[in-house]
Amino acid sequence: MKYSPHTEKDKKEMLAAIGAASPEELFGAIPKEFRLQKLDLPEGISELELKKLIFEKTGKNYSTQKLDSFLGGGAYEHYIPQAVESIISRGEFLTAYTPHQAEASQGTLQAIYEYQSLICELTGMDVANASMYDGASALAEAVILAVRETGRNRVIFSSSLHPEYRQVMKTYFEGYRIEFVEIPHAGGLFDEAALKREANDSTACVIVQNPNFFGSIEKADKIEAICHSCGALLIACVNPVSLGILKAPGEYNADIAVGEGQPLGIPMSFGGPYLGFFAVKEKHMRKMPGRLAGMTKDVEGKRGFVLTMQAREQHIRREKATSNICSNEGLMALAACIHLSLLGKEGIREVARQNVLKSHYLKDSILKLSGFELMFEAPFFNEFVVRCGKETDKITGDLLKHGMIGGLPLGRFRADMKNCMLICVTETKSKDDLDRFAELLGKH
Repeated sequence: MKYSPHTEKDKKEMLAAIGAASPEELFGAIPKEFRLQKLDLPEGISELELKKLIFEKTGKNYSTQKLDSFLGGGAYEHYIPQAVESIISRGEFLTAYTPHQAEASQGTLQAIYEYQSLICELTGMDVANASMYDGASALAEAVILAVRETGRNRVIFSSSLHPEYRQVMKTYFEGYRIEFVEIPHAGGLFDEAALKREANDSTACVIVQNPNFFGSIEKADKIEAICHSCGALLIACVNPVSLGILKAPGEYNADIAVGEGQPLGIPMSFGGPYLGFFAVKEKHMRKMPGRLAGMTKDVEGKRGFVLTMQAREQHIRREKATSNICSNEGLMALAACIHLSLLGKEGIREVARQNVLKSHYLKDSILKLSGFELMFEAPFFNEFVVRCGKETDKITGDLLKHGMIGGLPLGRFRADMKNCMLICVTETKSKDDLDRFAELLGKH
């Protein structure tokens, strides 16, 4: 007889309590085509046969080790020094869990402290937490902070904000009485005139992504002035590599700075695990989600590390918790910490510079081709949008046959960009790579 923790009666009562008719209804948010019913594996095979079968299946995957990729849109191919993988693979880091007992977790706490310090230095903010799950959830948590801090319920952002970040943000607030105001972009940038019309004393925050989804560099100073004139908080969602040359959020007086830390020493890995960084001005520190590691001295005067803040539902009354984030991306945060330490200030500036120069070189090469035009005239970092003379799916399909992953087709996100492609260039591309990509595009 198989042990079951719950009887059928128990299950029915639990489903009734939450208003669900069946267990399947709990997964209603996941489209059926993405639900895995069972692994397609033959029964009764040996470990050797299973391993061979798995390698055959994974061999069908495309990766940047085999192909040249010009994809961006939130996940980026950057060079990762071998030392990053070597250090995070050490047992004491790889298997470490949350530092509940500070006296036994000094190494983990120090790594978190170093990570926080580097994020503060990179963003120009006062305090950073130990990390969030990813950039999108970090942005959603930033909105929660702004709503609670201001007591307001209006959230303003531009359609130049990453569409998947918008989806995650709205999913977070399902059931909340939050008014989302999406302002259509103007030439690929935040429409400042529209922001002036929409910003009022009900506005909790204004979100600016810089560089934005189209790769364009926003006029953050002007957005900040409009935002703070109505008493709202400014949330800056930034690409950390771009901060090697662009103004840091702290420099244009952002209240909260968040973003995706994947570009900092973390492989693309088919979409995860990733890292959300989260930093604030000191006055917002106690509303910050997650945990915060600090440095102190023990009774003997020796340096020690502790969790100074962890206002989570595990430690205080649930209704008083700032967030339900119970853990942090410790291993990914460590990778980012090591990556930034290896690069240093000059290194990250050089990486950012190469991203700018190489992406602009490719842009100039593409504009010499017939059938391609630049969508936006705004300055950009390492991504830009081109309108193609042919369907982007056909172009990317042809590029794939030549060992290249083309840009991100934007038609899947916006109907008005059906034949547009977001092309990304990082420091990993050589001049030969860029010339070959432009040459292949020219055949369309």
